[in-house]
Amino acid sequence: MNLRSLRIITEDIKSLVSFYEKVTGLSATWHTPDFAEIGTPSCNLAIGSTKTLALFGENIAEPSANKSVIIEFMVDDVDNSYELVKNTTNDILQQPVTMPWGNRSILFRDPDGNLINFFAPVTKEAIERFL
Repeated sequence: MNLRSLRIITEDIKSLVSFYEKVTGLSATWHTPDFAEIGTPSCNLAIGSTKTLALFGENIAEPSANKSVIIEFMVDDVDNSYELVKNTTNDILQQPVTMPWGNRSILFRDPDGNLINFFAPVTKEAIERFL
């Protein structure tokens, strides 16, 4: 099994795609006006408008209602990423800090309220987990 994609459903796809392009520095590929993906080597972040839900059935997902998932991106330098993020959003929950498990991390929200963690392993043990 191989996790290849995480999808966010939103009511304002253009705004959310633009936000993720800014904070990741990656360009989205638009497949339709209601579906875009931002690709990384390990997994794609898919963003779909609420219109795509009709393809799955009623009451499948609710935009802007996430209370339990954190979208995590491994970055080269958390402190440099923080400078970009703080110029993109005011919804920063955690400034750069090294966590007890060895990752340096920042935590913030996207415009729909989804939690995002930018992290980089910094201790020897943490780095070895990602080799």
